[in-house]
Amino acid sequence: MSNYTTIGDTLEQTVERYPDRDAIIDPRAEQRFTYAEFDERVNRVANALRERGIEKGDRVATVLHNSNEFVLTVYACAKIGAVFTPLNFRLPGGEIEYIVNDAEAELLVFEGATREAVEAARPALESVDDYVYIDEDVPSYATAFDEVLESGAADPPEVDVDEDDAYAFIYTSGTTGRPKGVVHEHRSMVDHNLLCIAEMNVTRDDVGLSVMPLYHCAELHCNLFPRVQRGATTVIHHEFEPQAALEAIEEYDVSLLFAAPTAWNALSLTAAELDVDVSSLRIGLYGAAPMPEQVLENCRTQLCEDYLQAYGMTEIGPAGVIQRPADQLEKQGCAGLPALNHEVRIVEPDADPDEHVSQGEIGEILIASPCTMREYWNRPEATAQSLREHQGTTWYYTGDLGYRDDDGYLYVVDRKDDMIVSGGENIYPAEVEDVLFAHDGVEEAAVVGEPDEEWGERVVAYVVGENGVDATGLDAYARESEQLADFKRPREYVFVDELPKNPSGKVQKFKLREPVDATGSV
Repeated sequence: MSNYTTIGDTLEQTVERYPDRDAIIDPRAEQRFTYAEFDERVNRVANALRERGIEKGDRVATVLHNSNEFVLTVYACAKIGAVFTPLNFRLPGGEIEYIVNDAEAELLVFEGATREAVEAARPALESVDDYVYIDEDVPSYATAFDEVLESGAADPPEVDVDEDDAYAFIYTSGTTGRPKGVVHEHRSMVDHNLLCIAEMNVTRDDVGLSVMPLYHCAELHCNLFPRVQRGATTVIHHEFEPQAALEAIEEYDVSLLFAAPTAWNALSLTAAELDVDVSSLRIGLYGAAPMPEQVLENCRTQLCEDYLQAYGMTEIGPAGVIQRPADQLEKQGCAGLPALNHEVRIVEPDADPDEHVSQGEIGEILIASPCTMREYWNRPEATAQSLREHQGTTWYYTGDLGYRDDDGYLYVVDRKDDMIVSGGENIYPAEVEDVLFAHDGVEEAAVVGEPDEEWGERVVAYVVGENGVDATGLDAYARESEQLADFKRPREYVFVDELPKNPSGKVQKFKLREPVDATGSV
């Protein structure tokens, strides 16, 4: 048995230090708990889960929006060694069925907003024999969350949980096929907490606002967990609504906020129209994409001056590369420098970590991290492809392509699987998409490579158009662009009503590669 701290320990240690400080504020439920009060509720849920048959290693799934019940469940699981398995609340029944069966979850927690999808999946859920519901009007087959809470003892559960035990299965978003269960251990997540605390300088006096989904590792691992370990306060919003978020910043003196760039844009535009005091906000965190320069300027004017970008993926925690506040303007568009205790290398795709490409040359991004997953659940081949040991160090092969500038800053170019090789030339879809997006007749665009007998692959653009745009007009626009070499120009345009996306809103390009009839060859 190791003495290293587990996720459950982080809460208990904070309770010892700051029992009377506010831990969780849930305005929707009109509930507010100190750390001592919240820890007692966690213990009750943990003991109740054990009484309902959940043992160490069993999976507990949730299909929840942000709520105090979500947070209670994740920490209750951590204290008894159950494996927390949060699902995207936007998933339809078929996706819920796949993930819950893949994880072999035994208990599922859900709410009114996700009830329809859960009930659509329920007849096919093979392992679940217990349902818990957090809202009123409890289904006949489920138990009310409050009833579960009240049935458990308040004493800490007596379960030995080790640093190497699985803490969670976090499922990937499925942009290249079926979602995969990323297995994270307690120690890797505590290490991730520490790097986030250090990078954001989180203190016990901070107040964080959770508006992005807690089922996603960015909000859960980069924000909630570090705040709890440090003794800060978390305000939970059921979902993102710009005005409500701004009003919460003023009401609760929020100092920390994570949001996607699109959400930051909405906040800055809304703040310009409202009379709200957001002066308490000291740092904004974002990820998934660089912040457009104009959006960043608007946010610095309307909200706060300092922003921090985290680049990474579910498999490494997710934060592996950090663009710190001082670099936001000088290194516009970059991902940043390696996070604390992380190493980044750029190599030829699938090459050994020692086979570096030259500075400025594009290659595959590899990351060595203490926060890396243990494995993909039940996917040994995928695990072996992504995690490779070299000279005693485990490297995660991200599948992303990028380069480092003369100062060592990382720039992400595209996905390796999406790169197009036409006539021996490498073409990165993102640079073609950027040109198409600038056309006022293009609402959305996604570029893929399709087989070509002469060139190996040809560039095909899938477009959601407006204002009467057609293939001839787009081709003329691409030919005239100074940002696009002729060999990168799309040779076909396929106009569609919408692009295939996963529930997180990411385009599923593997579906675009399925045979279709082009509607505009050039």
